[in-house]
Amino acid sequence: MKEVAVIGAGTMGNGIAHVFAMNGHQVKLIDISPESLDKALLTIKKNLDRMESKGQIESDKVQATLGNIQIMTDIASGVSSADLVIEAATENIDIKLSLFKTIDEHAPANAILATNTSSISITRIAAVTQRPTQVIGMHFMNPVPIMKLVEVISGYSTSDEVCKSIMKLSANIGKVPVEVNDYPGFVANRILLPMINEAIHTLHEGVAGVQEIDTLMKLGMAHPMGPLQLADFIGLDVCLAICKVLQEGFGSSKYAPCPLLVNMVTAGKLGRKSGEGFYTYTPGSKDLIVAPSFR
Repeated sequence: MKEVAVIGAGTMGNGIAHVFAMNGHQVKLIDISPESLDKALLTIKKNLDRMESKGQIESDKVQATLGNIQIMTDIASGVSSADLVIEAATENIDIKLSLFKTIDEHAPANAILATNTSSISITRIAAVTQRPTQVIGMHFMNPVPIMKLVEVISGYSTSDEVCKSIMKLSANIGKVPVEVNDYPGFVANRILLPMINEAIHTLHEGVAGVQEIDTLMKLGMAHPMGPLQLADFIGLDVCLAICKVLQEGFGSSKYAPCPLLVNMVTAGKLGRKSGEGFYTYTPGSKDLIVAPSFR
């Protein structure tokens, strides 16, 4: 798989493009927004420069990686010669289904189509294509250049050959692939989101404050980041979307999102991306300050 097309130039998309380009693949990074593409390239260069400053890569590797990335705004031409297409767009089922119809129409017949979805059914996505055996999930973790895990999800019709190929490819780009089956939330978010949601319930019910909950989980359970800080990092809108997928998929009230989470998303308090969630975020500052609403 020499040529990889990545659709979506946001945090996940630019991270995926970075990793593949750094491992010698020709990458076409595709987004309808030229501004998003320019921002993605700046982010990739900044991350590569940081790696160089730490002695993790040489300067020629930085230039080679950047040289392997081509930015484009047209999906049809962007995927036309790809061996692998990875969709990393917004976690919205309608957007993803629409994209996969377009990708399927324009990608080569032998291309594998992957989605970076964190919770949406691979089987449902594959069903809108003419090649369901070649559709698979590649759920990278954020930040992609640093996190080793790739959750590889086979849909109902995904062939064993395609799964084996993606498992091998993931290992070849320095990741640790873990194969799972296609059920709501897969494994990572089926376990993670109920924990985050319960932490939000614990805050909502006044059992403990933001810092207290996160400190307990960091020091008591050896988590590198508390659940509320992690929710901010993921994006509260994404957390809410995954909770809804779990609730609908399993038909169980235990996955119902906490009312506080719903209200925060409705109010536009989405975490790090919006500047405020359970904590407030100031550009350039690493200080973790509890948001005014929870002080």
